[in-house]
Amino acid sequence: MSIIRKAIIPVAGFGTRFLPVTKSIPKEMIPIIDKPTIQYIVEEAVDSGITDILLVTSKHKKSIEDYFDNFKELESVLEKSKNYEMLEMIKKLSNMVNITFVRQKEQNGLGHAIYHGKTFVGDEPFCVLLGDDIVHNDNKPCLKQLIECHEKHGGTILGVQEVERKDVSKYGIVDGEKIGDSLYKVNNLIEKPSIEEAPTNVAILGRYVISPSIFSHLEKASSGKLGEIQLTDSLVKLIDDEDVFAYTFEGTRYDIGDKVGYLKATIDFSLRDQKMKGIITNYLGEKLK
Repeated sequence: MSIIRKAIIPVAGFGTRFLPVTKSIPKEMIPIIDKPTIQYIVEEAVDSGITDILLVTSKHKKSIEDYFDNFKELESVLEKSKNYEMLEMIKKLSNMVNITFVRQKEQNGLGHAIYHGKTFVGDEPFCVLLGDDIVHNDNKPCLKQLIECHEKHGGTILGVQEVERKDVSKYGIVDGEKIGDSLYKVNNLIEKPSIEEAPTNVAILGRYVISPSIFSHLEKASSGKLGEIQLTDSLVKLIDDEDVFAYTFEGTRYDIGDKVGYLKATIDFSLRDQKMKGIITNYLGEKLK
């Protein structure tokens, strides 16, 4: 079985839920404490064994490319000032993984974005991490859990968790049979169903290990729900040819494309920081009196 070493991260969206700030700042560059959200996602990929990442960007996302590039002038200033801690941090940022960029010239859905990675992926299984989702797990990264599931069972693996029934219309929903404590054999997927249409409340949450066969289906895909080329539609086609599983990953997932989800992530990551924990705890305590 192939060792999974490549990942695609689509970051071309407009970030309309965070307007007006996303008019000039990519949503993926909005920081949680002192790191932009995209860095948390890249670090998860690296910590899961990924060596090569393709970021699918757009013309208004150049700051993401700059962020992961070398910045020799800043390194020189930090070295002269003997700020070696920051110097090491900046160097590590630009050297942590091989990153390639490709532009999605029109916003035509997640499936359309993923298809831009066909040449990058070749004939290897690959991972997809969505830029709206951060998953925290102290013991094992979410993506690593999916990769290990793929190593055991093969096939395509969808990262899932149960959501409240009232929220099923926000996600791709799994229709399948449970074959293990955390594993489903997928029979069908429904993209953003109504509560009445949803067969379960098991939702795909931004992490995938996908067979390269998906590209033959994406190539023939037409616009589906919302007038876009949906990845879910091609995954449904893939089910006819290959095994597709859904794995319930362990970890706290934050929808950081949503304002409330972003605030929850900021508070939680602050409380995990030993230098900030006491200050934030005292502040919140005073505010909640």
